[in-house]
Amino acid sequence: MATAILNPPAPTPRVTPLGPIALFRVLASNPLEAWTARHFEKPIVMGGLSIGRVAVVSEPAAIRRVLLENTANYKKDWLQQRILSAGLTNGLLTAEGNQWKVQRRALAPLFSAKTVMNFSAAMTEAANALAERLDASDGKVVDLAVEATRVTLDVLERTIFSDGIGRNREDIRIAMKSYFEELGRIDPLDLLGVPAFVPRPGRWKVQPMLRLFESAIDSIIATRRGKLAASPDSVPRDILTLLLEAKDPENGAPLSEAEIRANILTFIAAGHETTANCITWSLFLLSQSPEWHERIAAEAGREFNGGTNGLAERLTETRAVIDEANRLYPPLAAISRVALGPDELAGENIARGTLVVIAPYVLHRHRALWDDPDRFDPNRFLNGGREKIDRYSYLPFGVGPRICIGAAFALQESSVVVATILRRFIITLAPGHTVWPVQKVTLRPRGGLPLIVRRRN
Repeated sequence: MATAILNPPAPTPRVTPLGPIALFRVLASNPLEAWTARHFEKPIVMGGLSIGRVAVVSEPAAIRRVLLENTANYKKDWLQQRILSAGLTNGLLTAEGNQWKVQRRALAPLFSAKTVMNFSAAMTEAANALAERLDASDGKVVDLAVEATRVTLDVLERTIFSDGIGRNREDIRIAMKSYFEELGRIDPLDLLGVPAFVPRPGRWKVQPMLRLFESAIDSIIATRRGKLAASPDSVPRDILTLLLEAKDPENGAPLSEAEIRANILTFIAAGHETTANCITWSLFLLSQSPEWHERIAAEAGREFNGGTNGLAERLTETRAVIDEANRLYPPLAAISRVALGPDELAGENIARGTLVVIAPYVLHRHRALWDDPDRFDPNRFLNGGREKIDRYSYLPFGVGPRICIGAAFALQESSVVVATILRRFIITLAPGHTVWPVQKVTLRPRGGLPLIVRRRN
């Protein structure tokens, strides 16, 4: 029987670019709806905003140049820094230069392949706890987008924040959702280049959330420092211990209090938001594909019998679904840099000050790089298909020196959680609900993901 073709929901590319006022409105509500057909067809599209010249780059060789070969000429642009500045300044996500290098070296050991693999049992325990909650809702509609955020926060507490996250987990989840919604609104004042000292309404709205996060972080730090002082040998070597003990390899200086705080917030935010979205989109796509729904259930039924050690590596078809979900709905919607000096990318001259945008959402659906790019097809990543994909055509977690440090952690966690759910339940989209992707820093389904969850016999 022929495989049914599934083209999951996505905005239709515009025939012509939006005018300035309409563009501001769309960027403020859902930037995915601003892309034109040319962006999905051309290697580079040059244009402009009130803030200056913009180059949207989708040629793999040019992306390699920006993110690997000529990184010294491209730094994180002021617009991206401003959008991410609310609470994340000084952390690994936004730091530059030596500050970033020191933090990356200090934190890298926690995310080594060996360390991440050791988290498999804890991830399985969290996934099973989620399954128990779902079991109590047999036959009912459950918002799996909400449950995905809950399970990822649970994983954080079981792995890299083993003293807990400082406050009630549900309070953190709700505050984090609001935080990303406000953070993801591109303020017209930013696009107009208005100086940073001019107040932004969105920044006011995130202040209560930031106060909650700061209070939680203070509690996390105080608890751990107390344990380090009382009995250092019994303290777990998790991310918090590494942060508190990290030192500059050149002068031995510890991370500042601001750097420690920013990184804790970064790992709570990025460590659950992007992974939760990956799980959510994977479950949505599986709910729409009977073939893959049953393939993943069958694989989980086989592989879970082999224990948790190396489980994620054995879930090859589940990983392919997750990789395809990350292609269609990448956790990293856009990477942007500003050119410090002139360069050439994809045959176009890049002047100093040009904003260079690499949009994984566009790149992953580019007509020149993918066959039938809007189609859901996990086979792209199976049977040698993965090796045929250009490394710079697929960037769900970035690439180069600043590739997401937690990518392996997120992929392993997503594989375990998705397989656990499909092993125990049949999931179908709630009648009448329409799924639509919205960009709010990350990509999430508007209105959540209400699924009917039924126990398997």
